[in-house]
Amino acid sequence: MYRRILVPTDGSPVSEAAVDAAIDFVGGREGSEIVALSVAVPEPTFQSLEGAMAYDPGLQIDVLLEHAQRCVDAIATRCSAAGVACTPLTASALDAAEAIADTARDQHCDLIVMGSHGRRGLSRLLAGSVTQAVLASAPVPVMVLRPVAPAAGAG
Repeated sequence: MYRRILVPTDGSPVSEAAVDAAIDFVGGREGSEIVALSVAVPEPTFQSLEGAMAYDPGLQIDVLLEHAQRCVDAIATRCSAAGVACTPLTASALDAAEAIADTARDQHCDLIVMGSHGRRGLSRLLAGSVTQAVLASAPVPVMVLRPVAPAAGAG
């Protein structure tokens, strides 16, 4: 049985669906816990040839960490309402997948539940896939939830 489940979130609808699934999966089982993680990933900064920088990366990470904290606090609130124990964590990292795998290891999680946007082809190559990188490096099993496609003829 999985007792400590890591649920990474970026606040997107896809990751929110993974949160719902993890809460349902745990179902308030005694001794089970969700570890909610949001990783603040700063955009790379580029300097002009003259050496001028358009913004302060320190300010950017503060804003990203505040957003990450709001994401995990919202999960903690949902878990509390469902009677599920939750540890909310945030991290700052250049590589979200590495931070997720490290957190699973450091927090002794035995399952990762995460959403995937389901990108394919060129969009996946251009956008990258955090989920794919987690699958390749995770120290524990990973349950991947994809968005539900609308039914044919729905609209």
